[in-house]
Amino acid sequence: MADTVSSQTILDGERLFIGKFTNISDGTGETAVIKIDVSTLNPNAFGFACNGIKINKIWGAVHGMNVRILFDATADTFAFLVPQNTSYLMDFSSFGGIPSNAGAGVTGDILFTTHDASAGDSYTIVIEGIKTYATS
Repeated sequence: MADTVSSQTILDGERLFIGKFTNISDGTGETAVIKIDVSTLNPNAFGFACNGIKINKIWGAVHGMNVRILFDATADTFAFLVPQNTSYLMDFSSFGGIPSNAGAGVTGDILFTTHDASAGDSYTIVIEGIKTYATS
């Protein structure tokens, strides 16, 4: 078996990306699963490809497990922890969002890893991100 997961793009605009991600666990959990693949996002009006997301806001409702949000790279970099048994909003807009600090092999993608998942545990997470673009 596998966890029952879904990803939904709510907005893929010029500046913002908003996505909703859910998981109902069978106890196996997720490990470094791509949730936001920047190569699939719309380019800007100049045709430049999206090459990253700055995490601007996180809405989370988590039961049982915790969710680690990671920036993808050769060695994934920890971005934020959504703790178990919580329901809240984290807003980073006052300083422009959390940029990726990933090093070698950075892709710009956002990954999720769950910990302490048991059968029936779940999460719903909504991420608002500010898109960044390659300039050539």
